[in-house]
Amino acid sequence: MDDKALRELFDRQAAGYDQQWAHMAPIRDALHFLLEAVFFPLPVNANVLCVGAGTGQELLHLAIAHPSWRFTAVEPAGAMLEQCQLNAERLGVADRCTFHHGYLDSLTNDPRFDAATSFLVSQFILDRHARTDFFQQIARRLKPGGLLANADLTGCADPEQQRRLIALWAQAMSAEPVTAETLHNMQQVYSNDVAVLPAAEVESIISAGGFSTPVVFHQAGMIQAWAATRRL
Repeated sequence: MDDKALRELFDRQAAGYDQQWAHMAPIRDALHFLLEAVFFPLPVNANVLCVGAGTGQELLHLAIAHPSWRFTAVEPAGAMLEQCQLNAERLGVADRCTFHHGYLDSLTNDPRFDAATSFLVSQFILDRHARTDFFQQIARRLKPGGLLANADLTGCADPEQQRRLIALWAQAMSAEPVTAETLHNMQQVYSNDVAVLPAAEVESIISAGGFSTPVVFHQAGMIQAWAATRRL
């Protein structure tokens, strides 16, 4: 799926996106809970970059928990960014947020951020070199020693294990019994439109992007999250 098609997909989903995924809240909440430990060393006036912010769930969590932090939300899907801003206004944190419609390459290149989040974003970059460049772009915008919290879908190298993992994940995301057709379609999407790689490969890409060896701080189903530090 190219960038234009992906933006259009998320734009169509924006209005009901949070409601659509509300049943996955336990995973999201656990991720946010552990994110607090990752970002514990940040200063009281931290400046945080949220890449692929979507509707702003991690931004909103952090903004409420840390009333002196400031945020820049980067999101290429306009309707998703509008929803993010509406959510921030509703919770009274929008005055501490900058909403940037576009990709990282259109954001100021200076290293002014103390930390960055990127949740379920890099998995949509199918080319390995482009995915490495994505993390390099984040690293260039972080202060030396800045923190990264990244989460992506991951898979298994063994095809049979991957098939079983996708079946379990599909059932976790569905309130109804999962059909063979649903599984087939999901496997096709994860093969063609999403770069679902084994965790070790994602870690290698993050490291090549200018970060320390990532440390896993969360895993639930096919979602795995890592903490890393920008190399000096």
